[in-house]
Amino acid sequence: MIKRYSLPEMIKVWSEENKFRRWLEVELAVCEAWAELGKIPPSSLENIKKKAAFSVERIEAIEKKVKHDVIAFLNNVAEYVGEDARYIHLGLTSYDIVDTALSLLLVESLDIIIQKVSKLREVIKNQALEHKKTLIAGRTHGVHAEPITFGVKLLVWYEEMGRHLRRLNQAREVIRVGRISGSVGTYIHLDPRVEEIALTKLGLIPAKVSNQVLQRDRHAEVLFVLALIATTLEKIAIEIRHLQRTEVQEVEEPFTPGQKGSSSMPHKKNPVRAERISGLARVIRSYLFTALENIPLWHERDISHSSAERIIFPDAFTLIDFILHETIDLISHWTVYKERMASNVFLTRGLVFSQAVMLALTEKGMNREEAYEVVQKLSLRCLEEKTNFKELVLEEKAIRERLSVEEIEACFRLEPYLEKIDFIFERVLGNES
Repeated sequence: MIKRYSLPEMIKVWSEENKFRRWLEVELAVCEAWAELGKIPPSSLENIKKKAAFSVERIEAIEKKVKHDVIAFLNNVAEYVGEDARYIHLGLTSYDIVDTALSLLLVESLDIIIQKVSKLREVIKNQALEHKKTLIAGRTHGVHAEPITFGVKLLVWYEEMGRHLRRLNQAREVIRVGRISGSVGTYIHLDPRVEEIALTKLGLIPAKVSNQVLQRDRHAEVLFVLALIATTLEKIAIEIRHLQRTEVQEVEEPFTPGQKGSSSMPHKKNPVRAERISGLARVIRSYLFTALENIPLWHERDISHSSAERIIFPDAFTLIDFILHETIDLISHWTVYKERMASNVFLTRGLVFSQAVMLALTEKGMNREEAYEVVQKLSLRCLEEKTNFKELVLEEKAIRERLSVEEIEACFRLEPYLEKIDFIFERVLGNES
């Protein structure tokens, strides 16, 4: 499925080629640091930088024998560099390279997701502005409440995605760290200045303290933010699925020429993309549990996290990138049936105005509990008898003793439900509203 909707940028980030490229970047940054401190001769550094390379196929072939991916990588790089390869990986342990490079990959991936979330926010904002005053039935518990606007519904999504942007940037800072501190984090065979110089070159900052690995609460925070975003995308998808139901038919996801909805029923136009988003969000959330389980490792480190991380990070980032792509396209090209939204407001024959009637009665001196009981009695009659709520209100003696015909008519006007919409938009969007 992902190949069919190719997302080459994120797939490239998590390719074996890019992983080894990042490993090599870290190794070269360390060599440059050692050279600055006089440990590696300038001529050797120049030779290393000129010749250092790798072959994914060759690394895989060596690994079959040595059963260690970093050793296979180093052996392959040495084949290109020659004698000066003795200066590569000087004083380091494998996870000085692997963990630091993983941070680079996570920052690279987060930058793509930040860009996608920003794009989705812009798409949502444009739709919210377009439907700022498009009336729709508000629903609580799946039941009609009071009229709102479709724009306000979308503005809720916009603001939520803004919070995710802040979380993404925070997670980026949390993971924008590296460690080049040796086998158990105590710099036994390293000068701490090597770490600082190398990580500065890589755009990272040193972890203040580590053991053999960066602590996995950092990585879990990244997965947590991805899981939150996925859950918001599922929330959006569920809303679209509900609004596309035949009985509602207020919004419809794109249905392209030649698309088929069912192998047996030619009339079907199903919200398959929204359903796909819901399903993949569940997968992304499941990876968060694994990320949390990776935090408690034995002593200074075991490798129980390693195999799992080879799955959860490439998968989670590729999936979140994909469902962001799907959501952007879906919202950009959906069909909004404004007339249907307007007609559905009156589906319950005026019951959405029940609170307006109750409050009008209390303003005229009726006890609130009494007003509630009077209006509720008429509301239930309206539902049971499928009659018009306003007609029942006009016929009710207890109400007519308090309210004139004009005052009752005013309770059934839609204009008041639009009065505060500009205020909400201005509070969220400011001058853009």
